[in-house]
Amino acid sequence: MADAHTIPAKTRDRAGKGAARAVRREGLVPCVVYGENKDPLSISIDPRVIMKGLEQGHFFNTIYSIDVEGGANERALPRDVQFHPVSDAPLHVDFLRVGRNTRISVMIPVVFANEEDCPALNEGGQLAINRHEVEVNCSANAIPEELVADLAGLQIGDTIRISSISLPDGVEPTITDRDFVIANLQAATIAEPVEAEEDEEGAEEAAEEESADEGTEE
Repeated sequence: MADAHTIPAKTRDRAGKGAARAVRREGLVPCVVYGENKDPLSISIDPRVIMKGLEQGHFFNTIYSIDVEGGANERALPRDVQFHPVSDAPLHVDFLRVGRNTRISVMIPVVFANEEDCPALNEGGQLAINRHEVEVNCSANAIPEELVADLAGLQIGDTIRISSISLPDGVEPTITDRDFVIANLQAATIAEPVEAEEDEEGAEEAAEEESADEGTEE
């Protein structure tokens, strides 16, 4: 399960585009914390902290303890990040306050285990992945870091569905009307020797033209 991580933050006295630009000029990222029937809180955070979380791949399913300058503390989950269209630098982050009993919907990455024990892959087959992430509903206090799909013993033609994955207690997929596909094992695709075929077709055409020419000469 995801552990709470601490993020230091500063309060922002003003909201709006002008105030946000001023925060960015200071080298910080403007953010807002909302939810839990409380007033939104405008803060600013070091972009390096945000980038580190994004690079680790668990930013959006990690509960952060935001220590705001002045003594306030907010327990929150990142919900949205706006990026610069050219540099991809974070421009703004939305955080959702969460209580220990809050249930939320969150995207969880799928990892595939025991590839070495998968007959399909050992025979040269391919793993065709339909979903790299699955949206689940769970307690904010028990967000899984990942969902594990076990490949051990799977043959070519086998399909991994959401029912194939053992979900932790209290974790449910948000799609409930079908047993949707996560991935399947396929036979390796063999490329056709296109160039060889073209050469053969060209030789046949040349031979036919040569025969036609000889017939005309006679």
